[in-house]
Amino acid sequence: MKLGILLTQEHRLLSVAAMLDVFETVNKFYAEEGKAPFFDITLLHMDEVSQTYSEYNLMRPDSEKTYDILLIPAFKHDVVPKAVSLNMRWIQWLRQQYEKGASVASFCTGAFLLASTGLLDNKPATTHINAEYAFAQAFPAVNLKVDAVVTEEQRVYTSGGATNSFHLMLRLIENFCSRKMAVKTAKVFSVDLDRNQQTYFGTFAPAEDHGDDLVKQTQEVIKKNFREANTIEEIITDVPASRRNLVRRFKQVTGITPIEYLQKTRIEAAKQMLEHSRQSVMEVMFESGYNDLKSFRSLFKKNVGMTPTAYREKFNNLVA
Repeated sequence: MKLGILLTQEHRLLSVAAMLDVFETVNKFYAEEGKAPFFDITLLHMDEVSQTYSEYNLMRPDSEKTYDILLIPAFKHDVVPKAVSLNMRWIQWLRQQYEKGASVASFCTGAFLLASTGLLDNKPATTHINAEYAFAQAFPAVNLKVDAVVTEEQRVYTSGGATNSFHLMLRLIENFCSRKMAVKTAKVFSVDLDRNQQTYFGTFAPAEDHGDDLVKQTQEVIKKNFREANTIEEIITDVPASRRNLVRRFKQVTGITPIEYLQKTRIEAAKQMLEHSRQSVMEVMFESGYNDLKSFRSLFKKNVGMTPTAYREKFNNLVA
């Protein structure tokens, strides 16, 4: 299989290193069985790159050569919009390769470049959990499944953030090699194959530097009063805007309504308490602004992907 790894501008070194490590390991397994390497790995670049990969020759993409699999690494998190604009020259070539039969996979925030090709339109996709709103706003034609670890449809793949990249690579190994090889590789990298969501890794940290003073004022009111406010009317008491206008502008800027924002602010507060305190679930519920345990558990699980108790057991080392 001809496997090409794109050395995009502003890519994360760790992302490329993980790809090389995993697929080299698979080739080593084949060699141990007396077989030829399964993956013919090529590093592709449009621009000059400062990194060196001693075992590989860096090649520029060739319209005459066709790849079986193309991998788009993650971008550095703080420069994603800039990174996409710097890598626009990949788009036409990626489309051409896909039309010739290549499978294309993006890792983490690399989904922003893949989505820019149009290949994700009307298909499911995932990305880093904290890039959810930026991605949804930029690519409304994509069926975003932000809680998903991996998505796959019609030879187009995406993965969630960080270690979820290993799950995508294992999916590719299972699809192109075998389930047996995927399991063998998973054991080497200590990857649990049963991860089916990434929601509980997210942190609600919405941007406030968007330039809309009205929306920012509303965000500050919610942050200050999230324990007491229950309705939009309570939230906008001192905000100089009509309910309709505020909701429209708020959703346009943040991607969600004020009430959804309030809900996520409360859930994030609850998560922080569950991570760093010994407070009971009941105490956490009251401190985060809820007063009905059944409702709190339901909303928490819907937003986080697990119950408050399970979340505490996973992330709080203060609780035995």
